[in-house]
Amino acid sequence: MSETNSAAEVAAPHRYTAAMAADIEARWQDFWDAQGTYEAPNPSGDLAGDAELAARPKKFIMDMFPYPSGAGLHVGHPLGYIATDVYARHQRMTGHNVLHTLGFDAFGLPAEQHAVATGTHPRVSTEAAMDNMKQQLRRLGLGHDRRRSVATIDPDYYKWTQWIFLQIFNSWYDKEADRARPIAELVAQFESGERATPDARPWSELSAAERADVLGQYRLAYASEAPVNWAPGLGTVLANEEVTADGRSERGNFPVFKAKLRQWNMRITAYSDRLLNDLDGLDWPEAIKLQQRNWIGRSEGARVDFAVGDDAITVFTTRQDTLFGATYMVLAPEHDLVEKIVPAVWPEGTHDVWTGGHTTPADAVAAYRAQAASKSDVERQAEAKDKTGVFTGAFAVNPVSGEQVPVFIADYVLMGYGTGAIMAVPAHDSRDFAFARAFELPMRCVVEPSDGRGTDPGQWDDAFASYDAKIVNSAGEDISLDGLGVVEAKARITEWLAARGIGEGTVNYRLRDWLFSRQRYWGEPFPIVYDEDGIAHALPESMLPLELPEVEDYSPRTFDPDDANTVPETPLSRNEDWVNVTLDLGDGPKKYRRETNTMPNWAGSCWYELRYLDPHNGEKLVDPAIEQYWMGPREGMPHGGVDLYVGGAEHAVLHLLYARFWSKVLFDLGHVSSSEPFHKLYNQGMIQAFVYRDARGIAVPAAEVEERDGAFWYQGEKVSRVLGKMGKSLKNAVTPDEISAEYGADTLRLYEMAMGPLDVSRPWDTRAVVGQYRLLQRLWRNIVDEATGEATVVDTEPDEDTLRALHKAIDGAGQDMAGMRFNTAIAKVTELNNHLTKAGGPLSRSVAERLVLLIAPLAPHIAEELWRKLGHTDSVVYQDFPVADPAYVVDETVTCVVQVKGKVRARLEISPSIGDEELEKLALADPAVVAALGGAQIRKVIVRAPKLVNIVPA
Repeated sequence: MSETNSAAEVAAPHRYTAAMAADIEARWQDFWDAQGTYEAPNPSGDLAGDAELAARPKKFIMDMFPYPSGAGLHVGHPLGYIATDVYARHQRMTGHNVLHTLGFDAFGLPAEQHAVATGTHPRVSTEAAMDNMKQQLRRLGLGHDRRRSVATIDPDYYKWTQWIFLQIFNSWYDKEADRARPIAELVAQFESGERATPDARPWSELSAAERADVLGQYRLAYASEAPVNWAPGLGTVLANEEVTADGRSERGNFPVFKAKLRQWNMRITAYSDRLLNDLDGLDWPEAIKLQQRNWIGRSEGARVDFAVGDDAITVFTTRQDTLFGATYMVLAPEHDLVEKIVPAVWPEGTHDVWTGGHTTPADAVAAYRAQAASKSDVERQAEAKDKTGVFTGAFAVNPVSGEQVPVFIADYVLMGYGTGAIMAVPAHDSRDFAFARAFELPMRCVVEPSDGRGTDPGQWDDAFASYDAKIVNSAGEDISLDGLGVVEAKARITEWLAARGIGEGTVNYRLRDWLFSRQRYWGEPFPIVYDEDGIAHALPESMLPLELPEVEDYSPRTFDPDDANTVPETPLSRNEDWVNVTLDLGDGPKKYRRETNTMPNWAGSCWYELRYLDPHNGEKLVDPAIEQYWMGPREGMPHGGVDLYVGGAEHAVLHLLYARFWSKVLFDLGHVSSSEPFHKLYNQGMIQAFVYRDARGIAVPAAEVEERDGAFWYQGEKVSRVLGKMGKSLKNAVTPDEISAEYGADTLRLYEMAMGPLDVSRPWDTRAVVGQYRLLQRLWRNIVDEATGEATVVDTEPDEDTLRALHKAIDGAGQDMAGMRFNTAIAKVTELNNHLTKAGGPLSRSVAERLVLLIAPLAPHIAEELWRKLGHTDSVVYQDFPVADPAYVVDETVTCVVQVKGKVRARLEISPSIGDEELEKLALADPAVVAALGGAQIRKVIVRAPKLVNIVPA
């Protein structure tokens, strides 16, 4: 400690310092915990009988579930948490019953990978990470109701995740009723004959296995063998959303291949239209809504059947009006019909370019399939210069022209969209055009070009695509589309196809069913067992939770990352005592085999908002009255849901779409009153940091980099600097603990909120933190004597200038906090505090108290301390937020600019309520204006009271 600092502390022992901030913050955090300050009451039974709650509007505020990383928090992580805390505190002070808590999305791959590397059980490392994160968050003074906090790894929590899975498994989607219904009601329809079985046999004649197969075609959770994304290097399959644009795993960056495996799926596609339509009732950013609409990808068109021998290839097209222009077909390499239609030898007339150099169609198809399996869906759909594919050796019949068209396989056609087959119209689709050129296939113009290029595609540089043109060259024996517009032609051909039973108008979606299996240990076990015939059975609720067993090896079996010819082996499958069990499921003890996959880490976060409401209920998912109170539909919230949900935009599709699906199933089955989980969504930006790299491109410690003469140096070597993410691996992470230790948590809170608009990313600058620290020091000095520690306020009325400054700050900051504009709220509080500092002298008590209440949502610890020093014994948390007096908010005068010929000639100080006519008279009488006019006649006077008068001379 320097002599200067020591002398300053002796002269001002009660100065606001980092040490004092640490003491104040720790004491008030302990006080809040001991008093249960942030515990939000639930309604007890009928809300009408609960007068205290009925008189207060509710507000349910949530942050997106954090994952408890072993590395702990850096200052970028709590940006959203601080913002929701400030908002929640303001809402409490404006009379709301606020529910705000935070739990942990604690299953997941990082803990499992740590367990594989160290032998530490994932639960041990995860709980240690959660404890550390809880301490870091507590130090920030976040006002969470800690009684409601949950962790997805707790058996008492994932019991209900398993229970919800069983509700979905035991449900089917009734298209006529447009909702999910219990599977028992479907069975009753089959038993009574109201609904026919697929082969029309009576239900009673079907074996147990056949019945299970039939129901599996309807269940909302079902197991099937389907193409999946298989990552041998991870030893698990991945959802489409977990595969990067370059065909690698999001976690670990391993190659991902297409493989066929039996996996659990969620039939989210049944809800496609509702997921689309209900977006209109949500208060979400339009960009997020658009991403969801695009992901669901609804398109209207027609199904068309092309005969291939005794089989038929079904395509979905949005341009059925171009059917006469279909000169070849393309199947996805994985299409089920491929092997069936491939002949033994190449048919006569096969072009050499079609065969890929292979002697038989089977060889050509097998080689191309292997090649396509190594690419991701994104790579396959990329606009590659060279189109690849191979002829199957089969021909299909164009249903309108009767022409034989060759059938190819090509990787640009995916099984994940439509039917996995396309009719290729090369004259009017750029990808088909490029493919046709590469494989010397015919092209026929059926949509008349409007750009003068003529109707011979052989002379074109690219396809011609238009929805505003006439159909040509499209006449058959009993149908002609020639001369029709696109819309009329689509309607006519669709009707023609339907009349002949070879097609129909239909709607298609890009959305695929949700792959719900993972070959992992650290996840929720499926509450499913299989009997000796392989039939899946749901465990009864009395057997939940099905807990994870102990295993010696936590890792799934991994393989050579580049070896696509491998299959998963799960950690749970190696625990034979757990897998093979004897259970009585109601029909006597029998032997069963448990499901050895686990649920994906998305499962627990699909419904956690509901558990926050009623976290200790062991009998129900959530009490209906409690769910109705916090999340039920009401005016302005037609679907119900959480009042405010804050998190990153990166969850636009995966988490948000999955959670909406689960919510709708629970709503349909009568378990909840809200059909949407989150009414208002707010995406916060990111706190970025500079990354410094040496000549090798290796990140160096940012804290040790020096700036000299506009360049950056590390240990004598010049380094580069770019703005990027903050993180341990980039060596630029700053922890909230560091900043809290140097300045106090309230300073950190203020700095993060003051950096800029909440929804915009911004760079971290440790040197700028001191600005908010000084604001708190000035605030402290304005109220507290640094020598005695006592409040210095006086019981006198403030002057008018101070009243105006005060009420403007109250009005502006209050509106800003309600609108989550925290940076401008801080600016208004700072402006008021600066006014009070410049005014000098002791503050009026009424001003000091309202100043403390203004800062309370933003810097709660110092606000509590100052509130106590002002003589109050109750917490500041539930005090009323100050209300502005409108008389002091409106300026006494405003400046009006007077222009002559567009040049400013005068400025008038006038009343803000002045009328146009009076303002015009004042402007014309001003000496400077009279001089500028020089006696000229006036052609026009434009008045925009009270800010502008524009005079136009003749």
